Amino acid sequence: MPELPEVEVTRLSFADRIAGGRILSVTMGKPLRWPLGCAPGALAGSTVRAVRRRGKYLLVDLDHGLLLIHLGMSGSLVFASGLPGAGVHDHFDMVTSRGTLRLHDPRRFGAVVFADSEDAEVARKLLGHLGMEPLSEGFDLRAFQSELKARKSAIKQVLLAGEVVVGVGNIYACEALYLAGIRPTTRSCRLSLARMAVLHAAIRQVLARAVVRGGSTLRDFTNAHGDSGEFQQEAMVYGRAGQPCRVCNGLVQSMRQGQRSTFFCRTCQQT
Repeated sequence: MPELPEVEVTRLSFADRIAGGRILSVTMGKPLRWPLGCAPGALAGSTVRAVRRRGKYLLVDLDHGLLLIHLGMSGSLVFASGLPGAGVHDHFDMVTSRGTLRLHDPRRFGAVVFADSEDAEVARKLLGHLGMEPLSEGFDLRAFQSELKARKSAIKQVLLAGEVVVGVGNIYACEALYLAGIRPTTRSCRLSLARMAVLHAAIRQVLARAVVRGGSTLRDFTNAHGDSGEFQQEAMVYGRAGQPCRVCNGLVQSMRQGQRSTFFCRTCQQT
């Protein structure tokens, strides 16, 4: 599943190129996770003002309303001129005066949803529960510590839930906890304020590095240029079960938490 870095990398790869483009037509393929919320033709004539991100959602600001795009489990966007005809897994084409934005999504868990504004019910339903943005100035350490102290679940599960901090998916939760030296099963409320501060910094560091490296391509993720990510090549624990830890040379372990694979080092993560 594309996580926050992949979504941010995708945004960066087309936001400047599509801004100012006038929508000429919109074509939908097979149904996605949620309906568009308006007739595709109603978007024609609108102008794309900017592309922002909130968690794992891309927000395409129009002169009237906005589109909320989620890549789901297997989605990716491409933005280019002169694209070939839509294939069987291409489910959204927005042709603009600057190029065509296309959503390719084999599993169709992604979505494109129109909202009149961020205050609209559909937007509030999708965005209203999201936690702090980890790469923004709004990722406040004291608020982070307070939220972690109030939760009794394992720290990795708290990070994945997205209610405290948004977008720290499975890959980057494993990596941030390793960098912070925290065992994934440690209860959130049991962490000291000092360890929480280390984790706060680790989340920022891991996500920022992942954006620089173009995200992670484990299967088929590419940005809107068609480029793959490279962060997985330098992962410390994720996907490395049975391999030596890059720091202590002990074996990286794996276990299941909430139906997700967790990777960690028993020696380096003892808290």
